[in-house]
Amino acid sequence: MKTIYNSIREEVVKHSKVKNSVLGNVNEWKRSHYIILSEIIKEELSEAEELKGGKKFEIGNTISHVTLQRFFENDYQDKTHSDLRFLKTLDKICIFLGYRDLNAYILSVRDQKKNSPETDEQSLITQMVYDYCTTAFEFCKQFPNHNTELFTDLVFDDSPFLERISQFSKELCDKDFHLVTKNNRSNYEVFDIRIVTDEPEKKILESQEFWNLLFKVGETEQEHFVNQLSTQIYFIRKIDNAWKIWDNYNPDAGSLNRKIETF
Repeated sequence: MKTIYNSIREEVVKHSKVKNSVLGNVNEWKRSHYIILSEIIKEELSEAEELKGGKKFEIGNTISHVTLQRFFENDYQDKTHSDLRFLKTLDKICIFLGYRDLNAYILSVRDQKKNSPETDEQSLITQMVYDYCTTAFEFCKQFPNHNTELFTDLVFDDSPFLERISQFSKELCDKDFHLVTKNNRSNYEVFDIRIVTDEPEKKILESQEFWNLLFKVGETEQEHFVNQLSTQIYFIRKIDNAWKIWDNYNPDAGSLNRKIETF
């Protein structure tokens, strides 16, 4: 399956402002072409509704030609990239493409693939793990707001997995935990994912994940760290013709909650 990065690159090339510029007549872009692309994107972002507020100061409204050339020429793997600057760049490119942000673009692509008869089921199942990790990180970023609705499209409502997510996170939210993301202080990485069990209505996937999270507590700003490299197992089921995560084995689940209880 094409990576989300390749999909974004293809949409940029097909964008009307790009196709109708000198870039539309060039097969291989060089440095000068990325300078032109940077100016096209800058012009569009200057008028974007999504950047007419605090978000403009959070992520900016320009992308350098060096960053664009690196994005287009690097061979990114089909995994979630956790560098905060990189994610901000992707946010801006997706806004240029007409989406609210990167997450909105990912959801749109996933919906299109769900409705495509040519979709590779195994690829969709594998992507589900990457999407879950992206959503879990966004979920933590919203603390102390306990917004479990973010998982609706990925995790079954009545699943034991969602129950554990809700329980562990609610305790942290009640204690006024905030995730620190400034200067990429919190990040994560998803490594190799492989399908262990492949049945018509059940899939079991194994993933390698590294989570490096820094939380601060309310006004005291007491710091708590999560620094874990673990093998996780995802149990994915097909119910009412919908594939979602039913359960997950994570040996470090709730470790921060247990650590706090010892204080």
